[in-house]
Amino acid sequence: MRNKLLCTLLLLSVACSFLTAQSPTDALMMPQHQICILGQYASSTWDEYWEGTNKRSNSNLGTFNAASTMLMANYGITDRLNVMAGLPYVRTKSDSYLQGQRGLQDLSVWLKYRPLAIAAGPGEVRGFVTGGVSTPVSRYVNDLLPLSIGLRCPTASLRAVLNYTFYSGLYATAQAGHTWRGRTNIDRDSYLYNYQLYYTDEVPVPNVFDASARIGFIKERFQTEFWVERNACVSGDDIRYNDGPFPTNKMEATVAGWFGKVFVTRQWALHASVSKVFAGRNAGQATTWAAGTTYFFTVGE
Repeated sequence: MRNKLLCTLLLLSVACSFLTAQSPTDALMMPQHQICILGQYASSTWDEYWEGTNKRSNSNLGTFNAASTMLMANYGITDRLNVMAGLPYVRTKSDSYLQGQRGLQDLSVWLKYRPLAIAAGPGEVRGFVTGGVSTPVSRYVNDLLPLSIGLRCPTASLRAVLNYTFYSGLYATAQAGHTWRGRTNIDRDSYLYNYQLYYTDEVPVPNVFDASARIGFIKERFQTEFWVERNACVSGDDIRYNDGPFPTNKMEATVAGWFGKVFVTRQWALHASVSKVFAGRNAGQATTWAAGTTYFFTVGE
């Protein structure tokens, strides 16, 4: 379960590493009637960020930290169709006088379908399509970025995944997706967007394009991979000088990371990951680590 909450990546720089087994963006599927339950803790820290394209620090904010605890489930409706659901609890804090936030963020649900699986040379080509939606589950404050735990807007996403796995276990995966985001309401009656004043509490949130590439090795008892991911809003404005981020901002991040998983038993696995944002726009240059566990069991046979 890997890679959801693109807006959390861009706003909190959690770097998309809290979902790390059978996710909307990978090439793994649960067999029919099997469930995977994931629990994971992730922590992301930065003290420099991009204000537009200008990289800077901010002594008023100091070091920023966002932590998330994720619970997620993946069920094999059939060998070719999976349903997934996840809900994170997010906590933010910084060295500033501003108080961080904590609470349940957004509930997400995806359907993942595998229309393609054919032998090709020394391995197999597989193709996947994933669609998902999310909605906020609490009335968290969305107008105190980066300390807000999210944007409090509904989303819908669609993505395609292509994978080639050698019979030896070496694999390569590429995916691309688009997330449509609805409007959000803030607790004031006006705001600036592209230096124009709008007298409303309804704020348009930019949609997001994301793409990633992974290379790794997988066997029955372990998996390891290196990955690079790019997330970018397709519209929006920049953070104004010495101002805070806002939901309309054009947020971008390019992230590189490593992930590893080891099965302690046939049903129980431990996993860990580390990643870093090395290029961005209106986002923090975060270093993120995560660790968690997955448990597999069969129902309904």
